[in-house]
Amino acid sequence: MEFGKGTSLQTQIKNMITTSILDGHIRSGELLPSCRELAKALGVSRNTVVLAYEKLIEEGYVIAKERKGFFVHHAYDENLVASHSSLPSREAGVNWDNKLKLVPSRQHHLHKPDAWKRCEYPFIYGQPDPEFFPVREWRECTQRAAQTLQAKEWLQDRVDEDDPLLIDQLRTRILSRRGVRCNQSEILLTVGTQHSLYLLSQLLGGNQTCLGIETPGYPDVRHIFELNQTKLRELDIDKDGLVVNQKIDDCDYVFVTPSHQSPTTVTMPLERRLKLLQKAVDHDFVLIEDDYECELNFYSAPTPALKSLDNEGRVIYVGSLSKTLAPGLRVGYLVGPEALIREARALRRLMMRHTPANNQRALALFLAGGYHDTLVHRLKLRYAERYELLKSALIEFLPNVEIAPSLGGSAIWLKGPHGLDCVCLQTQALKYGVYIETGIQHFHPLADKNCQANRHFRLGFSLIKTDRIRDGVRLLSQAMEQVLLPTTLV
Repeated sequence: MEFGKGTSLQTQIKNMITTSILDGHIRSGELLPSCRELAKALGVSRNTVVLAYEKLIEEGYVIAKERKGFFVHHAYDENLVASHSSLPSREAGVNWDNKLKLVPSRQHHLHKPDAWKRCEYPFIYGQPDPEFFPVREWRECTQRAAQTLQAKEWLQDRVDEDDPLLIDQLRTRILSRRGVRCNQSEILLTVGTQHSLYLLSQLLGGNQTCLGIETPGYPDVRHIFELNQTKLRELDIDKDGLVVNQKIDDCDYVFVTPSHQSPTTVTMPLERRLKLLQKAVDHDFVLIEDDYECELNFYSAPTPALKSLDNEGRVIYVGSLSKTLAPGLRVGYLVGPEALIREARALRRLMMRHTPANNQRALALFLAGGYHDTLVHRLKLRYAERYELLKSALIEFLPNVEIAPSLGGSAIWLKGPHGLDCVCLQTQALKYGVYIETGIQHFHPLADKNCQANRHFRLGFSLIKTDRIRDGVRLLSQAMEQVLLPTTLV
């Protein structure tokens, strides 16, 4: 037997025997090899096997009979094993197509082929570079959270309440820097932006509600609100973000990403933000602000959040730490009027009560220790360097591609020449070991071809190594030449 790393030998031996019992390879009442025999066969010490057998006895898989040996427990008879190992017939049973009321899998979700994991030049968005994550500091905070005094805070059942230390850290260290002031009763912890938006869709959406969404925009806001038949209105985007015109006048809600528009990365200037807020007052609608990548501004002080400029209580604020800390930790927060947050908290309780309390305390300690501040500073320096290298390489190798203006973030939004099909480009680029993201998913699925959605694509630079950016763009230019060749010949 070949042993792996990361788990003790006795645990691996115990798991091997457990799996053999549950899969029916070792039957109920069957005699197991002695400790000495098994140790010799596996090439391990006798004590290691003794410890494995002791654990099997403790968990009820094995019983020890004096002077006879170790036997599989009688509870694991042939009927139990058969029920464990056999699979239900795929031809019989429930016809789920007739029973499902919602089929979210049929929506046009963002799809990222697994091929990017094998690419030498992964211009993928939303995947962090593991080298940037402060593992030592995070480990310190998780260990502190497990200490007795700290554990007492999160072992108790808080029902639907969040960790007060984390809420306080979010208020004072994260939101205050965006100019957002709120009470503890006006903030709710979620497992990310999608979770926040789902809560809002259930509380505010429906077939009598009109939601204005940016086009191109964040696909998941469309998919989430479509589930409860909310009416969606496509709103225009220009070099300054959401266009404030008569299209938004009779919306009930408007979803907007002013800090770094998703996906174009453009930033809405202060003058337009004030104009949008005045529109909301004049026409009695509410803004849902996703303060996307607000911390990753390279070249100037971040523009104040819409929420910080709101004197009428017309902005619901959605935030996340996914782009700075780590997407796998699933940390988001929702800020709004107390009446709204109260109902969102009640709805969240029906879904999951609250996010894992031990993770909340570890994150609170991480923020309190200033580790997140240091991480953001490092990311801004690294991303600024990568952005400049990527932009320079695009100008050199792809001069016929339009680059969207940006003050920061972790990706560049691009518009290719006439005749470009970004899906074909993605396929061709993979042959060169280059992964890019198509932009068509950010437009309406039934958008008119005149909008030329298939000319857009995105290059993320959070994961790709800095010294590979230039070569990656050079190879991408070769892939584009191949894709455009038939059009050129015509």
